[in-house]
Amino acid sequence: ISGTVLSKMALMNDTGQGITEFVITGFNSVENPKPVGYVILITYSLILVANSTIICIIAMDKRLHSPMYFFICNLAFVDILYSTSVSPTMIMILIADEKRISTKLCISQMYVNHLMLAMEAFAISLMAYDRWVAISIPLRYNSILTKNKVITLTAASWMLGAALFGILAGIASNLPYCYTFLKYAFCDYGALVRAACVNPDDYFVVSTTIVFFVLFAPFAFIIFSYYKIIYSVMKISSKTNRKKMFNTCFSHLIVAACFYTPQFVAIILTRGALVLTLTQRNILFIGANLGPSLVNPFVYCLRTKEIRKKHVAFIRNEKNMYCLISLS
Repeated sequence: ISGTVLSKMALMNDTGQGITEFVITGFNSVENPKPVGYVILITYSLILVANSTIICIIAMDKRLHSPMYFFICNLAFVDILYSTSVSPTMIMILIADEKRISTKLCISQMYVNHLMLAMEAFAISLMAYDRWVAISIPLRYNSILTKNKVITLTAASWMLGAALFGILAGIASNLPYCYTFLKYAFCDYGALVRAACVNPDDYFVVSTTIVFFVLFAPFAFIIFSYYKIIYSVMKISSKTNRKKMFNTCFSHLIVAACFYTPQFVAIILTRGALVLTLTQRNILFIGANLGPSLVNPFVYCLRTKEIRKKHVAFIRNEKNMYCLISLS
């Protein structure tokens, strides 16, 4: 550590005063912040309504209490938390011009956001496992994906994600911060490390290792699952049955593509030779956070017959209730 850094740390220790809040400056270059804020607010509202509707439909209908719908429900819950981890902060910055955030809240936001990144990947891989068993071993589906096993797999994925990103939260909590300004749109590990009086390269090794595992281990499992699915489907002689089998996987493929495409683009662009401007980086990471959470519930509403029927019935019931209230 350089002499300057040591003197700063010594001053902080002697006075007992450390940095207690950050100022998020990632949107300073936005010319019309309020319209952008309202777009994010509308997007966030749609995410909450759409995913909550999916959860309610599945929870209220016992016929949908199967492994596939449990995993869809888990994904919807993850999407709500994923968007909630960053959207309120960005809305406050853009609409209310409130850029300050306490260090503890910032670290908590970082932890939840990164944990939901892991859970999104784990949830999609669990859904791939469900499709693999359903298509490749249909006769043993109920015996393999029992209620206890489904709950155990889901709980294990949450515990693994919480433990992995708990490491990063622990590191961030013990960093000696020297700078109050965060250049990004919301709190993440990279922004916090760059605000500390440390060599960021040393701290990025741990985060890169964790994120690489969280993204690529589930991705490899998804690829393996679809290899087994394709192998099983190709053995089916009827073209009609083949088409039906592939159609059951199409929704999941869209969800996987919506999540992994922006993540891979972000990795390639930020780790490659191309240098992104602050605005370009923020757009990319905001899209990667909010895009999948918005798309996923609509994919399953439109592509899953049982959910689509229940969703239409739900809307009709709401309209009927409104008409009865109006008449009364």
